[in-house]
Amino acid sequence: MNPVSYIFGIVVAIAVLGVVIEMLRRRRLRERHAIWWLLAGVFALVIGVFPQTLQWASDLVGVEVPTNLVFFVSLAVLFLVCLQHSAELTDLENQNRALAEGLALQDLRIRELESHARTNPSDESR
Repeated sequence: MNPVSYIFGIVVAIAVLGVVIEMLRRRRLRERHAIWWLLAGVFALVIGVFPQTLQWASDLVGVEVPTNLVFFVSLAVLFLVCLQHSAELTDLENQNRALAEGLALQDLRIRELESHARTNPSDESR
């Protein structure tokens, strides 16, 4: 690889880390979601600064083309992010259903109390 590619990789990794940190600072991203992106940014920065690390890791794992290892790790991170979001979405759906059921029960109780108050106006004076 030529020096321009190395510099570009480092700049992009730093930009990713900067964007994630700024989103954290502005509370546009929660910490538990930012962990995966911070790990990916640090991983990209390490690979950009020390490209021989990627060759070493691919030899260690037995991957012949180091870029394939990058794609595999990226795919694994994205899979974990999707899995985390799916679990959180399931929790939110359960909470939403429980809130809707509670609201429906409260609405029913209010309607019953209103109809009881209309049919028995003498009870209101108590």
